[in-house]
Amino acid sequence: MQHFLCALGATPVLALATPAIAQTIDKSATYPAAAAGDGATTGGYNLSRWAEDWRALCDPARRDDPIDALKCVKLTPSGDVYVTLSGEARLRVNHTTNPNLRDSRAQRQDILRLVGGADLHMGEHLRVYGELAHGSITGIELGAPAATLRNRVAVQQLFAEATGEVAGIEVGARYGRQEFVDGPNLLVSQRDNNTIRYTLNGTRLWARGKAMRVDLFDLKPTQYGDLGSDDDVIDPARRFSGVTLGFVVPKALAGKAKLYFDPFFWRRRNTVGAWGGRIGPATRYYLGAHLFGEAGPVTIDWSVNHQWGDFRDQRIDAWQALFAQNVRLGSGKRAPRIGFHADYASGGGGYGDGKLRNAYAPFGNNIYYSYGLFLTPSNLIAVAPTLALSPSSRLRVSAELQRAWRANVHDAVYRASGQPFAGTQNVRDAHIGDVARLQLVWAIAPRLSLTGRYEHFAAGRGLRNAGYASSDFVAGWLSFRF
Repeated sequence: MQHFLCALGATPVLALATPAIAQTIDKSATYPAAAAGDGATTGGYNLSRWAEDWRALCDPARRDDPIDALKCVKLTPSGDVYVTLSGEARLRVNHTTNPNLRDSRAQRQDILRLVGGADLHMGEHLRVYGELAHGSITGIELGAPAATLRNRVAVQQLFAEATGEVAGIEVGARYGRQEFVDGPNLLVSQRDNNTIRYTLNGTRLWARGKAMRVDLFDLKPTQYGDLGSDDDVIDPARRFSGVTLGFVVPKALAGKAKLYFDPFFWRRRNTVGAWGGRIGPATRYYLGAHLFGEAGPVTIDWSVNHQWGDFRDQRIDAWQALFAQNVRLGSGKRAPRIGFHADYASGGGGYGDGKLRNAYAPFGNNIYYSYGLFLTPSNLIAVAPTLALSPSSRLRVSAELQRAWRANVHDAVYRASGQPFAGTQNVRDAHIGDVARLQLVWAIAPRLSLTGRYEHFAAGRGLRNAGYASSDFVAGWLSFRF
């Protein structure tokens, strides 16, 4: 995890027993699932529901309630063909003062998310996963809500997948609409903060051994409409492709630590790229590496990447260095954790002056720096101490105090959408602002949780001198998942 405030929602807890259906591939001899590029699974649940494994519940004796039966609905007497059903209902309220950091009436968003998924397994090697989502929004000062907030019905995911074993190596192929998170969270994520999640369309291929993996992909984003499923199309302007490698750091180097090292080489093409009010074709390459894992009480998540290519007639030359770490103060699972993150994303040239040095994240975690979506890792330096507590087995509390500056005062301050705060490119003060944040997650029941967030964004002179104001953000939501 990038740091404790990355938690996008409460994850229900449901202990899993040993799977009841034998697997052809010995999972102990394949790459660790936690580092395979499919996101984190906790208590059986994952943000990407297809990454969950509920085969243990194919045995009726291991079910605790009627909902457990939905995780393995056998379609053949032998149980080799079965479907896993999943769903989510989320009721959420957001309140933001000075929306867009302008001195104006507060915004309130009343948001509903409904998601239903079905994972059809046809034997041990074939599957088809489909997921429908609905998003609605009402409130005050809404403006024109994006299709990721208001959508009557969307085919959020729909793909076919085949897996097998070749010479002791697990191989797989997936084609269709899917979530993709194989990389640092600040570069690629599902963006669960949205009502409708970020998905892409195309092909993903992988091969995984015990200590090494390779993942290749060629994907285009989904361009959502806000009516029915027939207006959600493949974005013709953008394409994201590349390769990610993964290595388990040898014990000779890591000792008892569980560390993983992922080099990556990506390409992002966009025919309608935008910087400084200019629009044109952009091709951006990423060469980087991601080191993450646990070493005793210490957890680290470090990544560095260099970006180059072309935007219109400008050469791209940008860097990102993103470091998050924390230490557990005690031996128990509920022991508090303290840490910090320190991040650098280069800036400059966004308004056509020499090389374009603004770093850019393809589709990273938008709330990492600001719940109100006021910051992004472009032309940014950010430092924040972090704290995470578990006062009880059902309550998690996390907090941070962040200070942010511009890396280049001759370029703008950029928000999470990638758009600049207009006029900030003409202000020469580096201080963007200070951000105090608090999040509480209460696991009411194994499948039901309540989350609360508060943020105070104190605008620095780099924003205030361009006419922008401070803001408070408060959000709360009730989430039921099965």
